[in-house]
Amino acid sequence: MSRPYLFNSGDWHSLQRAQEQKLRNDIAALAANRILTSSIEDLCDYFVKTFTLDVPVLQKDKTVVDQQERDIDVSHDYARMWSTPGPHFIRGTEVSFSVPFSGEADLFRIQPSTFTMNPPVGEVQEQTLILRFAATQLNPEALKRDFEAQISTIEGYLGNLRSNVEVYNKAIPATARQVLEGRKNKLLADQNIVAQLGFPLKERANAPRTYPAPEVRRKIKPSLPPQSTQPFKPEPALTSEDYEHILNVLQNMALVMERSPSAFNAIDEESLRSHFLVQLNGQYEGQASGETFNYEGKTDILLRVEGRNIFIGECKYWGGPKKLLETLDQLLSYSSWRDTKTAVIIFNRNKNFSAVLEAIVPTIQTHPNFKRLMPIEGETRFRAVLSHKDDLAREMIVTILAFDVPGTIESQDKQATTS
Repeated sequence: MSRPYLFNSGDWHSLQRAQEQKLRNDIAALAANRILTSSIEDLCDYFVKTFTLDVPVLQKDKTVVDQQERDIDVSHDYARMWSTPGPHFIRGTEVSFSVPFSGEADLFRIQPSTFTMNPPVGEVQEQTLILRFAATQLNPEALKRDFEAQISTIEGYLGNLRSNVEVYNKAIPATARQVLEGRKNKLLADQNIVAQLGFPLKERANAPRTYPAPEVRRKIKPSLPPQSTQPFKPEPALTSEDYEHILNVLQNMALVMERSPSAFNAIDEESLRSHFLVQLNGQYEGQASGETFNYEGKTDILLRVEGRNIFIGECKYWGGPKKLLETLDQLLSYSSWRDTKTAVIIFNRNKNFSAVLEAIVPTIQTHPNFKRLMPIEGETRFRAVLSHKDDLAREMIVTILAFDVPGTIESQDKQATTS
């Protein structure tokens, strides 16, 4: 009867190659519409969770022991001592140690890159490792030593395997993103629409540089993210470069207000909006349609291309977390297409600006459509991704710019009543 060796049914390098190939095959098998209409971040997160390996961790403190009678094959001893043909069995005792573990049971079959020529013996049943010891006469102390020695060998194999897996796991996000973006770019190229996805704004050659820009440094089985219910359709999108430049224009104007509070301490939100529109219209015109930044309904700052909003901005005085959540709801109600880029410019007239800054991120994270924060530098600048209220596969980027504009005592008292 063959011995049940562990770490003896496949080698690590073969498993790694198979995993990487399956990742590529699974991405290639995704429907084109899912690739085109889903967030690359969400798809990447799904494949990372799917292909990350979890090396078993033994829970020795939960080991249980059992014993039973068993026939022990002593044919070898009989043949050696008396030259008597076998088989020969003597009734003996078997003691089994059941050690639970967390992680993936199948990895007990894989030989790590560093191994010995004498792999450990054991059986894996679901999430339990079973080590059996049998003899005609068992000594408790010797039995415990044998168990500890076997466990030590298995732990060594798991440690070697863990070193292999850690390198592999760290590489999955970059690999998944590269393959996903490569597939998406190919699909876009096949449809000959790559050029239609970016609608850069035409910067006027004689645009005034009134406000110089500051320096800005730029193992539960997962399920696929929600898929858009609509087929992919190429849509105008604001380039990241133009988005950052618009934000810088807004920030520069806000800094003027911040540094000259007496000139702006009595204006309301509508008048506040006008100052930003003057600067933006002085810098840009909509290249695709000739439309510029305009008022529309209650939207403060709006850029439209081919009838689609590609940038929305809201100017608000800080009125507490509830008002910020209402503003996010307002932005979501405006956006009914993919990858809309938005901004919220918050002006604080309270005395405690630090408390306002500390409240912004936790407030965004409580919004039901919050998906993730995005890295951005600056103590008063925040960025997050929200899903659309009617379509979880569609996303909206919102950047929040916060500024402290001390007002008159009367304006501070008025705002304090709404905070």
